[in-house]
Amino acid sequence: MNDKQNMKNHTNTLPFQMFYNIDIPVYLQKTYWWAYIHPKAVKFFERQWLVNLILFGNFARLRDTALDEIGENVDGKALQVACVYGDFSTRLAQRLKPEAHLDIVDVVPIQLSNTHKKIKQYDNVTLCLQNSTALNFTDDSYENVVVFFLLHEQPVEVRKKTIREALRVTKPGGKLIFVDYHRPSYFNPFRYFIYPILHFLEPFALDMWKQEIISWLPKELQPTDIKKETYFGGLYQKVVISPK
Repeated sequence: MNDKQNMKNHTNTLPFQMFYNIDIPVYLQKTYWWAYIHPKAVKFFERQWLVNLILFGNFARLRDTALDEIGENVDGKALQVACVYGDFSTRLAQRLKPEAHLDIVDVVPIQLSNTHKKIKQYDNVTLCLQNSTALNFTDDSYENVVVFFLLHEQPVEVRKKTIREALRVTKPGGKLIFVDYHRPSYFNPFRYFIYPILHFLEPFALDMWKQEIISWLPKELQPTDIKKETYFGGLYQKVVISPK
């Protein structure tokens, strides 16, 4: 049996699709091994109450505002860029019409395996091992693309590529939805509590306090239809882009 056949047979035993061999990025291995890569980390963080606690009780609100942008009954094709602890993917899958389809991509195999346990009963959901900076999808593939709390975990150059790729695969007239951290109001007491946490545990996250998401897009791709809302005293944001 040749190498290609071996890879095909191995891929068929996995709960996700592999389009090519892919390595976990070095920055992710060094910075977030404790949260996303180590098996004990996945077991620890995959708790609904804990995810909600990390977001100061705002998980359900932020989840629902992202999903409501997609709609109660989802048509066409949707893409979730990166796996999410908690029931985000399950709630999204529940909104799919029978003829609709959801793709979920992540660069960490154990994250896809963990998500598979939560959505395996849905036949119209596909998990794909892919890097958000180089999506293996054609241009204008999806009516809805959602990026939920991913950008703050990426170095700026990686973040720029992720945003560009997400916009590339979103159909004209569709929606690209970002939910992430944002610079909170000076009057928000959580501002002074979370700053040192982000500084030491999530070194790229404070970029979200300094720049707008749209600023990381190349000038030639600047869309005209942009909607932004903030939540919880400005600590979180939702940005919706509709490409023309």
